[in-house]
Amino acid sequence: MPLACSRSLFFLVFIAGALVLGVSYYLEYAVGLQPCGLCLLQRGCLALLTGVCLMASVQGPGRFGTVLYWLFGVLFSLAGTVIAWRQVLLQSDPANQLSTCAPNLSDLFAGSPWMCVVRQMFKGTIDCAQISWTLFDLSIPEWSLLFFISMMTLGIYQLLRQAWVALRRPLSGESSHRALVGD
Repeated sequence: MPLACSRSLFFLVFIAGALVLGVSYYLEYAVGLQPCGLCLLQRGCLALLTGVCLMASVQGPGRFGTVLYWLFGVLFSLAGTVIAWRQVLLQSDPANQLSTCAPNLSDLFAGSPWMCVVRQMFKGTIDCAQISWTLFDLSIPEWSLLFFISMMTLGIYQLLRQAWVALRRPLSGESSHRALVGD
């Protein structure tokens, strides 16, 4: 029964991630907000997290697979948290410390290795520091940070739960349930 519960939980995380991805595409294409480099990195982490949860919900893995999928989920959530945190910090910094222009992302990827491109994105530009949309006085990176932290917390809780269940299981072949006295 715990594995079925884990499978449905993976599906719920997939649905939440798909909804957040849908909102990000809606804000880009319907509202007209242009994502910066850090926003695109966050979207990539979210797509990876959503894909992992979709694969886990379709496959319905055993205990080892469940732990592996939650580890990947925590890893992608941690990466998204770091990226969103950096963008929130850029939004709180004075704008005069940031570069005013950034090369086009396709030009960056064409002329540099991908790790240099990520490093360049983390330095930040004026585009990353602008707050162009808020909901309940929270910007898009702040909402993204909250989502990634909640998904990381859920993943860590599930990993700890799996470890607790494994530790409670006896090492011998006997059942972990005590026999009833009247049986």
